[in-house]
Amino acid sequence: METLQGKHAVVTGASRGIGLAIARALRAHGARVTLMARDARVLAAAAAELGDETAWQTVDVTDAEAVSAAFARAGAVDILVNNAGQAASAPFGRTDAALWQRMLDVNLTGAYHCMQAALPGMLDAGWGRVVNVASTAGLTGYRYVAAYCAAKHGLVGLTRALALEVAARGVTVNAVCPGFTDTHIVADAVANIVRKTGRTADAARAELAAGNPQGRLVQPDEVAHAVAWLCMPGAAAMNGQAIAVAGGEVM
Repeated sequence: METLQGKHAVVTGASRGIGLAIARALRAHGARVTLMARDARVLAAAAAELGDETAWQTVDVTDAEAVSAAFARAGAVDILVNNAGQAASAPFGRTDAALWQRMLDVNLTGAYHCMQAALPGMLDAGWGRVVNVASTAGLTGYRYVAAYCAAKHGLVGLTRALALEVAARGVTVNAVCPGFTDTHIVADAVANIVRKTGRTADAARAELAAGNPQGRLVQPDEVAHAVAWLCMPGAAAMNGQAIAVAGGEVM
């Protein structure tokens, strides 16, 4: 059975949801993990859950200097999982410049900052794995989330471009694209639907799940398993891919 023993993984947005599930999966495969996110209290609790060897540090991925300092403290990185992200909805006519920029900063530029920090060490070592957590919104369009879709499409494009640049140097760059996943982001979306439409929370969740042909929300562990596989030594031929984890919603 393949392991990630001896590998150091950094996971952003790792304090809960998909990020914490990914960190848990990488730990289970033997990797040493550093968790990064903005909330120190929640990060410390997540690290305690994973075990004493789990490091953590707060960082805002939209701040290039803070990212550079955080990665310098973390040390050499073998695996980078860019999971930090935000989702905000509004009709395009009410998508102001601030919302637009925030979606780009967190979902796209944040990943760029982290890759700039981690990639040189991977190239020097001749081995590395970068996995960007995008979304089915990076593969198709959805109403009322134009800025989010644009950012996630950009992340998929960045993944493919960088994958070609480093293909011959032992580093792979891939994306996983979850559909609606049972996390706090979906909980926020449900609350927004309830507030705006008066529907019940159960009805709102059912509406989001209906886009998945399996008729359910994706679970964070299902996304984490896909990410962990892409990080394995045996996944070396997987490069530049954007893999939908969505029950068949996007093919």
